[in-house]
Amino acid sequence: MSYLDCPCKQEKCECCIQVVDACVEFEDVLVLDEVSFSVGRGVLTGVLGPNGGGKSTLFNALVGIQSIAHGKILINGVTPDNLNGLVSYVPQRELVNWRFPLSVKDVVSLGSIKKKSFLSNFDFSVSKDIEEALRKVDMWSSRDILVSDLSGGQRQRAFIARALIQKAEIILLDEAFSGVDVGSQEGLITVLRDLRDEGKTILVATHDLHSLRDRFDNVLCINRHICAQGSPDEVLTQEVLVELYGSHGNMFASHQIGSHDHDG
Repeated sequence: MSYLDCPCKQEKCECCIQVVDACVEFEDVLVLDEVSFSVGRGVLTGVLGPNGGGKSTLFNALVGIQSIAHGKILINGVTPDNLNGLVSYVPQRELVNWRFPLSVKDVVSLGSIKKKSFLSNFDFSVSKDIEEALRKVDMWSSRDILVSDLSGGQRQRAFIARALIQKAEIILLDEAFSGVDVGSQEGLITVLRDLRDEGKTILVATHDLHSLRDRFDNVLCINRHICAQGSPDEVLTQEVLVELYGSHGNMFASHQIGSHDHDG
């Protein structure tokens, strides 16, 4: 894929994620329909859309878990099946077996284990990298606590630390704020901003319109196709909300950035 193929259309493309006309089909259902977008390096992006709108499917396609029926995906110039640790993916909380008896430091240690050498690399000792990662997410003091005993926000921090151990340049977080109280959400955003400022590219899937302007540099709106992309102020229009949420979009029309009119 050349810069001419990338949706950004810049002669010297600085995008680390390039998706062009990507389609995903489940049997006779078109889950993603000609999805095209690009994301630059060091950008914190909210991927906004309704439940069932294709956010998780998109993330699965970006990391090569889900194949695409048509189109192109490049991550730093390589296809998803050649990422070699370039991307770290934190899936939805509900997909993780929280009863598995591992401590915080054990979970983070898993990030350093290579797929092809699992047994030889299976080591739960605390390295300097693990300590640094846990300190970055303010979880060093909780390193010996079982993951099953953590709050929702603490669990997300632990998995972000695991992503840091993987040395990934791109971090995908699927519904990171689900089941997390508002105070913990703000703490997570602070962590993500710090990582962004270090040059990480971060995508966070969410269906929540709350505080998008305060949290994200960029918003990608998706409902099977890309409805809009840009700053929160630019994209969260009445038309885009209706496209995202159908007739229910009208109920959000007066709740745009800077406007929360409850009259009528």
